Amino acid sequence: MLKTLRDALKVQEIRKRLLYTFFILVIVRIGCQVPIPGTDSSVIKELTTQFAGGAFSFFDAMTGGSFENMSLFALNITPYITASIIMQLLTIAIPALEEMQKDGEEGRKKIAEFTRYMTIVLALIESIAMAIGFGSQGLFGNKTSMSTAEYVWVIAVAVITMTAGSSLVMWLGETVNEKGIGNGISIVLLINIVARIPNDFASLFDKYVMNGSSVGAKGLGAILIVVATLVIIALVVILQGGERRIPVQYAKKMQGRKMVGGQSSHIPLKVNTAGVIPIIFAQSIFQFPVVIARFITGGTPEWTKYITSSYWCKGGSDIKYSIGFIVYIVMVIGFAYFYTSITFNPMEVADNMKKQGGFIPGIRPGKPTTDYLNTMLNYIVFIGAVGLLIVAAIPIVFSGITGSNLSIGGTSMIIIVGVVLETLKQIESMMVVRNYKGFLTE
Repeated sequence: MLKTLRDALKVQEIRKRLLYTFFILVIVRIGCQVPIPGTDSSVIKELTTQFAGGAFSFFDAMTGGSFENMSLFALNITPYITASIIMQLLTIAIPALEEMQKDGEEGRKKIAEFTRYMTIVLALIESIAMAIGFGSQGLFGNKTSMSTAEYVWVIAVAVITMTAGSSLVMWLGETVNEKGIGNGISIVLLINIVARIPNDFASLFDKYVMNGSSVGAKGLGAILIVVATLVIIALVVILQGGERRIPVQYAKKMQGRKMVGGQSSHIPLKVNTAGVIPIIFAQSIFQFPVVIARFITGGTPEWTKYITSSYWCKGGSDIKYSIGFIVYIVMVIGFAYFYTSITFNPMEVADNMKKQGGFIPGIRPGKPTTDYLNTMLNYIVFIGAVGLLIVAAIPIVFSGITGSNLSIGGTSMIIIVGVVLETLKQIESMMVVRNYKGFLTE
């Protein structure tokens, strides 16, 4: 990794792209610290800390703490991520969108445009809900001391600010795709999550190292934290890089006076085919009713504890809340199969292989190939879902046993490792293209 970065910095064009990306990320982080106009700073911390470790913990990690600060970028890129997932699902459900996706670059541009519009709509809805919900709890000062016109104006300013902030972050991410090193939205998400790591590690060290009864206890606490982090990172790297390669042989055929074909290839089936999407789906379903209940009641009803991760894996009378953890496991596995089924079509792959004269050794073309791919995919998806659960469950179990609330967990680590590996591949591909250009111009 370090060698790739060192070699990339020697190339002027790539160096400029890296500096541009860094500049954009600085703007994003500054926007995450500037509060929304009209907010009461003394109330912000009081309101947002009640969600720490609960329904908004992962949301706050994805926004890089901008939600906790009620900043200009309070929503950050979460509306864009939600819009992207919805568009992926709609592409499968609506034939017109599916055809558009198959139209090549023009079709993808059209879908990207729809995603932007949906992002703005979702940001508007979320900002209205947050402004009204937190406004009723005193975020913008004492409501009774304002006239109706003043209060409506303050709410409108907050809604416009959060919606515009989310749209600006989306635009900044897309400029990284054009003028930076690519993967703009993913890199913005990465820097948001990484920004929360120092706070989490500081709280862990304060609790388990600084408060140790002896030097030995402090040292053991520090070692356990480091080892646990390295184990999670290693598991994520293995999970992200693991794949099953299905061999494919192409038959020889006559073209003109020459025999072509006869090549060997493979179909790479990633172990973690669905990525982090199953966990995001499951967490979103669990978080939504909790968020609504807190906005309506202003507290934490008893039933919400069953679907709040900070109450799971605890002993004593709280052990009953771990039922939600079992439901969470089942949902993650189910969503892993669901998302894989809409992103990978074995029948389509088998038909394309048959048209190109390809076949899997020992498997007849057509339906037998489809059945074989389905069988292999079911095994691989289950293994990937179990691996995903192990990585995601370690921080949940740790938090439940120790009582520590962490904004960064297995899900965040999967995103971090995945984005870093993908960005390095992007940089390497830029270097390869440059070398080819240099070869052609010499």
